[in-house]
Amino acid sequence: MKKTLVVILWFVSVIIVCGQTETKITILHTNDLHSRLMGYAPESEYSPLTVNDDKTVGGFARIASIIKAEKESNKGITLVLDAGDFMMGTLFPSLEKKYGFQLRLMKEMGYDIAGIGNHEFEFGPEWLSSVISTSAKNGEIPSLLIGNAKFDKKNSRDDALEKEVSEKLINRRLIITRNGIKIGIFSILGKDAVRVAPNAVPVTFEKQSSFAKKMVKELHAEKCDIIICISHSGVTKEKNGEWGGEDVELARAVKGIDLIIGGHTHTKLDQPIIVNGIPIVQAGEFGQFVGCMKLSYSSEKLKVESYKLIPVDDSVAGDEHINRLIEEQKEKINLEILKPLGMDYNRPVVESAFTLEGNDVGDYLNSNIGPLIADAIRYYVNIHNSKGTDIGMVAAGMIFDKILPGIQTAPDIFRVMPLGSGKDNVPGYALSRLYVTGKELKSILEILQVAAKSKPEDYCYYSGLRVIYDPEKGLFNKIKKIEIVHPDGNMVNVDFSKKNRSLYSITADSYMLEFIGIIKKMSFGLINVVPKDAAGNKVKDIGTTVIDMDESRDGVQEGKEWLALIEFLSSMKDTNGNGIPDIDKKYAVSIKCFFSVKNR
Repeated sequence: MKKTLVVILWFVSVIIVCGQTETKITILHTNDLHSRLMGYAPESEYSPLTVNDDKTVGGFARIASIIKAEKESNKGITLVLDAGDFMMGTLFPSLEKKYGFQLRLMKEMGYDIAGIGNHEFEFGPEWLSSVISTSAKNGEIPSLLIGNAKFDKKNSRDDALEKEVSEKLINRRLIITRNGIKIGIFSILGKDAVRVAPNAVPVTFEKQSSFAKKMVKELHAEKCDIIICISHSGVTKEKNGEWGGEDVELARAVKGIDLIIGGHTHTKLDQPIIVNGIPIVQAGEFGQFVGCMKLSYSSEKLKVESYKLIPVDDSVAGDEHINRLIEEQKEKINLEILKPLGMDYNRPVVESAFTLEGNDVGDYLNSNIGPLIADAIRYYVNIHNSKGTDIGMVAAGMIFDKILPGIQTAPDIFRVMPLGSGKDNVPGYALSRLYVTGKELKSILEILQVAAKSKPEDYCYYSGLRVIYDPEKGLFNKIKKIEIVHPDGNMVNVDFSKKNRSLYSITADSYMLEFIGIIKKMSFGLINVVPKDAAGNKVKDIGTTVIDMDESRDGVQEGKEWLALIEFLSSMKDTNGNGIPDIDKKYAVSIKCFFSVKNR
């Protein structure tokens, strides 16, 4: 009897000890990679297979090496996750619909799951579904999460994407079982991310907190031990220095989440933000860091052991296999996109001795890259089209990257203005031109100045324009004088009285010019601008305003902002005698076209 009792007690003790054994869990995560396969600028200096010989950061070959090293050193569970916007921003997505390359590459690198962000919808739900299906047909891809997306039963444009969800090629939530531990993972697209994803239509998105509560309930019902939310929403620093933003609000509103892996705001968090006991992490942008969270799980308790951001820099030797795959895809881009345009992927375009930067998340008021792009647009159109343009314009929200010092190639310049597509096979929104009266021009400038205070992405940079304004005057009454500055430097005063029926041309990308048509709504009906063609007829379809950049050929040959920028930069002087044009030093500082009367 005693012997039996001893055996029973030993057996029970083994069960207790086993129940208390800790399982080590490593979560590796990235966000907002934006297809930066070749590292972070300039690409001519990127050398992933050798170490300590360049200043570039990021690069998928280096990320792959970090993932591999972490997996080999971890004895427990390792998961590799991405929190969305893994695509868009370089030339690589231009061929995704044809080859489905990047998702297969990420699987080869070791990614388990990727959440879909707003930029995955850049070309619409049809494009996204095509990329996913092509990728899956050609190889393995990470599990994809589409979270709180809702599909329109009356619109067929999202049918293919909806079908992929029904067929589990894309998921709303996943359960991964490793070492007997069930890990439930779901994703959400945040409010701001939805706002800046107009091309997702007809796909809409359920309210984030209510969807998250539903997912937590379902995953708990499935007996998940750990619940992770991949949130493409983000965090922001409040005026009081505390952390706020949508992920903080989510952690406050929803119980039962164990970890929030964030994205969208491109925030570099060296340590987790803890809200209601929920860690919130984010790894910056462009693959410059890989987030690494070490957890331990035992007796239904989850504990954060450590967290760090692993730098993806030149101290990391890149994975040779991944680098070879990227080089092969790069050559396809060269042959199918750049060479038909008379370019080469590796050929120098321009050299910069200084940084050019400024977009809606930076110091957009003092940007030097915004005026450069506006000048490039006006220069490009005035050379290639007989009608030319009076004004070149670009919005801060359309500027995606900076130019860092060094030799710039075509892919470096493309990254500055990579968004959109036209009706040809060349990536980028088409340049369009419309005409307005002097009074309407004043109204446009007035309303965009006001709109930018609440939406920095609407702040605009202009070329060919000089404006005198009084910041202390009332709403829509700040602008006192407008002058058109011709390429030869001559200035012509714009009469913005009702009697002046002269028309002035404005060129910007087609996406940007759509906003001019809704200024009446933006001004609550106080201002109405009627976009016109050169003859003064009302423009009913913005597509008819696309500029023909080669009038000697049949059809419309579209121009793009990045092509305008390359041609403008290529026209600059070689000041150091190395055979490569140098960016004019006048762009080392911001160039203003708005001048306050108090500063005159």
